[in-house]
Amino acid sequence: MKTDNGTKEKLLNSAKEEFMEKGFQNASLRKICSKAGVTTGAVYCFFGDKEGLLIGLVENVYQNVMHTISNHMKEMSSDGFAAHMHEIGDHDSFVEELVHTLYQDYDAVVLLMSKSAGSKFENVVEDLISQVESRLGDLAETYAKSVQGKSVNYYMVHWLSHLSVMSFVHALTHFEDESEALKYMKPAMEHLIVGWRNFILEDVEA
Repeated sequence: MKTDNGTKEKLLNSAKEEFMEKGFQNASLRKICSKAGVTTGAVYCFFGDKEGLLIGLVENVYQNVMHTISNHMKEMSSDGFAAHMHEIGDHDSFVEELVHTLYQDYDAVVLLMSKSAGSKFENVVEDLISQVESRLGDLAETYAKSVQGKSVNYYMVHWLSHLSVMSFVHALTHFEDESEALKYMKPAMEHLIVGWRNFILEDVEA
């Protein structure tokens, strides 16, 4: 059992190094095995294939990120859209939680977000944008019902959902330090909230 665990750990460490350098698509399974000091048979035995190695590296953090975002969306749904649109700092706890989740395993998140082309995770950023857009679109529809003469601006829902997710991706690709990312993400979120408040609804056409 200890030998099996040691082999798995060597393969994962070697795979992470290769994926970080070349990305999943261009990574060499033979080089991964060579650096780990094992044959390709060990990969097939423990992980199934090259993608199995990537899953072993990023699956946990992927689930944690999706869970954090989903919980925040549910909280906004239960409280109502307008309740989250007034005070500076309303979203600080969410930003802190998500940034901490992203930076707990920084390399794994970078692999997931920017080096997973060719794998089942290659559309993860677009999937996150779609999730945010769907949830906030529903919230905006509820919000519009409480504001006379207004309807949802669905193009802005899409655009601002994209900007929201890409703000966190930008932080990941520019700051390796969690505290540095947090310093910029809090005001970035305030900027996004102003955008939501001012542009999520539009006048109903006569």
